[in-house]
Amino acid sequence: MADVRASSLIDGVVHVSPAVHADPRGVFVESYRQEWVPGSRPMVQANRADRVAGSVVGLHYHLGQADYWYVPSGLVRVVLHDLRAGSPTGGATACFDLGGSGDGSGAAAHDGVYIPPGVAHGFAALTDVTITYLVDAYYDPADELGVAWDDPVIAADWGLGSRAPVLSERDLANPGVADIPDGIRPGWASADGIGQ
Repeated sequence: MADVRASSLIDGVVHVSPAVHADPRGVFVESYRQEWVPGSRPMVQANRADRVAGSVVGLHYHLGQADYWYVPSGLVRVVLHDLRAGSPTGGATACFDLGGSGDGSGAAAHDGVYIPPGVAHGFAALTDVTITYLVDAYYDPADELGVAWDDPVIAADWGLGSRAPVLSERDLANPGVADIPDGIRPGWASADGIGQ
């Protein structure tokens, strides 16, 4: 049975440690179940990204889309920041590792994370990595928004030490939190218990 925990830092974020079934053939993991996030919408699209160590992706956010991240190979440092105006956890930042154990053993960890709309999200590839993410809305370029990965308001610990991050042009051009226009600043509602 999966261990499902609501984040203590950011409302609506859910951490999942699924059950791992191992035998001499290998491992089977049920990496996502909608029931782990009560009140969430069904996931409608799956994406995969392969990134080299040192890559930083984000910070991205959506007004109408939730994500569920799972790292089948490698280790990432996840950074989440609650941008939602009126959220009880507005302005909170969470940083944690997702994926391989990170202790050099090569052991896999199988945790996932649900990220509600309005929570900025990004990751640094601490190793070469494959990340899969499910989303509850089809790709919509109008809902692909971002905030500066290095904004001091967010104060993210990307876990890269002195290594210079590798970023896309898009992510280098994202505005700071204070510069997000009102029309694309997320709000918060908790009618379904998830926050958005």
